[in-house]
Amino acid sequence: MASTTTLKLPEEFKARITAAAVAAHQTPHAWMIEALAAQADLSERRLEFIGSALAARGDVARYGLVLDADEAFIYLREKLAGKPARRPKPVKPGRAGVTRLVRAVRHQREGRHAD
Repeated sequence: MASTTTLKLPEEFKARITAAAVAAHQTPHAWMIEALAAQADLSERRLEFIGSALAARGDVARYGLVLDADEAFIYLREKLAGKPARRPKPVKPGRAGVTRLVRAVRHQREGRHAD
């Protein structure tokens, strides 16, 4: 069951909400409900993302390994394109950025362009 909540809004803000609601073909009430729902969803997703990031940080602290982002994205692009792809190997965090440099030097020696 819905409950009533009263918001005291400055007149200029109320006018902005009314204008936005009219442009969206909604009542100011419906527009505010939609805006509040969107913000609640955003807040929940942000908290979930932070929780996931903290868990990943814990995994790095526990195991000491990460995937090089460039290597991971190349792998994903190739898999999505249906091509055979080699899984990236976990590396120590300080080495992750070095992988791209090493690959670029190797490609340069072989006369190829880096990915």
